[in-house]
Amino acid sequence: MRDPWVRWSIGALAVVTLVSIAIGFLWLPSAQADFTVKGIWDGICRAAGVPAEWGTREAPRAGPRSTAVVLDSAMAKAGTAEAVGRGATLALQQCTMCHGAQGVSQANAPNLAGQYSEVVIKQLRDYKSGDRASAVMQGLSANLSARDIEDLAVYYANLPRPRNAPFTDMAKVPPLVKVGDPMRNIAPCASCHGGMEQKLGTPWLEGMPQEYLATQLGHFASGERRNDSHAQMRNMARALTKKEIEEVAVFYARQGQHE
Repeated sequence: MRDPWVRWSIGALAVVTLVSIAIGFLWLPSAQADFTVKGIWDGICRAAGVPAEWGTREAPRAGPRSTAVVLDSAMAKAGTAEAVGRGATLALQQCTMCHGAQGVSQANAPNLAGQYSEVVIKQLRDYKSGDRASAVMQGLSANLSARDIEDLAVYYANLPRPRNAPFTDMAKVPPLVKVGDPMRNIAPCASCHGGMEQKLGTPWLEGMPQEYLATQLGHFASGERRNDSHAQMRNMARALTKKEIEEVAVFYARQGQHE
């Protein structure tokens, strides 16, 4: 301690330590808009990123549930002739008014002919549980059993899809469909909905009513519809402009028109 350099180094270290404590535990926390620290212990906990009291505060409530349906490859099974027959009977009784006698809608409702069975199963389960909102569909699905839902899905999956006009002019395909927008973290539509790849649980969209597609994209963007697993569609749609939503809807709707 007789060496003046040692004493100076210790003194400088002490000063730096005190200044660092003052900045980290007092000045920086007090500069925050939500500063509520009531003592040095609260300041230390806040600066360290840990709660001042462990286990005494009420756990934060989870947000609205997105969906309880867990997609499984077994949901995409072809089904038996008996299941198709039961599904046809159920569809005739409850579904044809909106979705058409052969699963092709003449109204602003999705076409179901040839739709993947796991897609129909998921959406009906979400309507039944209230995870997807629609007064009509929630009412119709309320009394459907698990077997009813599976039979309906198998029936529609076995119907032939509408014959779409071949789309040959790739220059007219919206960029969002074929390449997406990496700078905005938007994957191409074709990577999930067909064209490049079809992901389990994602519907085919060719020939869907334009207004229906635009409405659903708008609902995903606003969060009004939230039954997409892991918010996949919401994350994509909220970055889209109204013009882009319209372009995508027009493209897929026109794919179902005969030339």
